[in-house]
Amino acid sequence: MAVAAAAARVWGSSRGLDRAGLLLLRRPGARGLARSLPRRQEQQHFPSLDDKPQFPGASAEFIDKLEFIQPNVISGIPVYRVMDRQGQIINPSEDPHLPQEKVLKFYRSMTLLNTMDRILYESQRQGRISFYMTNYGEEGTHVGSAAALDNTDLVFGQYREAGVLMYRDYPLELFMAQCYGNVSDLGKGRQMPVHYGCRERHFVTISSPLATQIPQAVGAAYAAKRANANRVVICYFGEGAASEGDAHAGFNFAATLECPIIFFCRNNGYAISTPTSEQYRGDGIAARGPGYGIMSIRVDGNDVFAVYNATKEARRRAVAENQPFLIEAMTYRIGHHSTSDDSSAYRSVDEVNYWDKQDHPISRLRHYLQSRGWWDDEQEKAWRKQSRKKVMEAFEQAERKPKPSPSLLFSDVYQEMPAQLRKQQEALARHLQTYGEHYPLDHFEKWDKAAVQQSDQEATRAGPAQ
Repeated sequence: MAVAAAAARVWGSSRGLDRAGLLLLRRPGARGLARSLPRRQEQQHFPSLDDKPQFPGASAEFIDKLEFIQPNVISGIPVYRVMDRQGQIINPSEDPHLPQEKVLKFYRSMTLLNTMDRILYESQRQGRISFYMTNYGEEGTHVGSAAALDNTDLVFGQYREAGVLMYRDYPLELFMAQCYGNVSDLGKGRQMPVHYGCRERHFVTISSPLATQIPQAVGAAYAAKRANANRVVICYFGEGAASEGDAHAGFNFAATLECPIIFFCRNNGYAISTPTSEQYRGDGIAARGPGYGIMSIRVDGNDVFAVYNATKEARRRAVAENQPFLIEAMTYRIGHHSTSDDSSAYRSVDEVNYWDKQDHPISRLRHYLQSRGWWDDEQEKAWRKQSRKKVMEAFEQAERKPKPSPSLLFSDVYQEMPAQLRKQQEALARHLQTYGEHYPLDHFEKWDKAAVQQSDQEATRAGPAQ
C-alpha cells in the first residue's frame, strides 16, 4: 500500500488512483496500462510433453542433470566508463560531446558542493549546527545524474544527494537555512540538518529511515505513468539501503507495474561502518536487477560522463517504454559517514588517501577541462576563492537569523486544528509567558498565533508535492 499511498499523495486521487482501483487492476500485456475489467480465460493447449515447460512463473528449458545455479556465474558485471583517471576519453563514440558551458557547470557544481561541505562540517565541529553529512568523493554521481534529467523529473533522495539540488540551482542560502533551522528554512526548523526538500525543484523532502523512499518513489512513478506525464522519477539510495525490505518491495512493484523510474544506487563501499564484503555475497546491486526483470547497468560513479550517459539513456527509455531501470554507480565515500562517525576505526588512512588523491571525480573532470583548454590554474584559483566567499556569505547570513517561532510547532499538520491540539498550543503559550525568562526565546521569532493560521492556510492551498 506504500506505492498506492505515495501515488495518491503526489498526484491526487483525481488521477484515478485509489485503493479500490489499485486492487482491481489487471495487467493487459507489455508496457500497457492496467485495466479493471475481467478478461475471459482462454484454454491453453499443450501439444507435447517434450515441449518447453509451461509453468506460468518462469521461462526456462527442461534439463535432465541435477545442477544448482552458482551465485557468480560470470566474472562480474562490467563497469561502464567514458574517461580514464587522467580525464581522457577512452572511446570517442561514447563522448557525450557536451558544450563547454555545460561541462563547466558540472565542475562548478561539484566544487561548490565540496566547499560547502567543508565549511558546514567545520561548523558542526564548532557546535554551530547539530549534525552534518559530507558528500566527499560522490559529487560525480550527483551532478552527472542530475544533468541528464529533465528539471520537472521528481527526485526521491536518501540523504547524500545535495549535489542534485546544487545542480538544480538550489540557493546556498536555503542549504544553510535548513542546516541551521532558521526562519528561512522551508521546513520551518522541524527536520535535522541535510534533510532538504524543495517543491519548486521537484525534490521530495529527505526522511531519515533508510529505504522508505523506494516504494514511495515507485508509487509516484506509477501515478506519472497513469497520467501520461512524460516524466520520470529517480530514486537514490546507497548499497546499504538495498538490504532493506523496502528495496525488494520497490523493485518488484516497479517491474510488475511497469513504472518509469530510475533506481540509482550509490555503491560507496560502506554502510556506515559495514563494508560491502559483509553486506552481501552476490555481485553488488546491479546483479539483482535481472532477477526482478529490471534493465540494469553498472557505471564508474567517479566518471561524471559515464553517469550522465547512463542516466540520460535510462531516462529516455523509461519514459518511452514505461519500464524501470537500475543504475549502480561504483564510487567511494571519502568522508566519515556523518559527524557522528569516526571512519578511522574501520578503514585505513591509506585506503582513503588513494581515492582522495588518485581517483577523485573532481580531479578527473578538471583534467578533462584542462586538456580541452577550458580551464587553467588561474581560473581554478579565482573560482576557489569566489566559491568560498559565496558559501561564507550564506553561512554568516544563516547564522544571524533567528529560529522559527515556537508557535509553528502546531501548524501544517491539520487543515483545521483539532481542539486537543489547540489546547496544547494555548498551554505552551501560557507556560512561555510565565516562565519565558528560563528559555532562550531571544533566539526565536516571537510567538505569533496568526502565523500558525497563515501557515496552515498556505499548506492547504499548496496541496500535495509535485
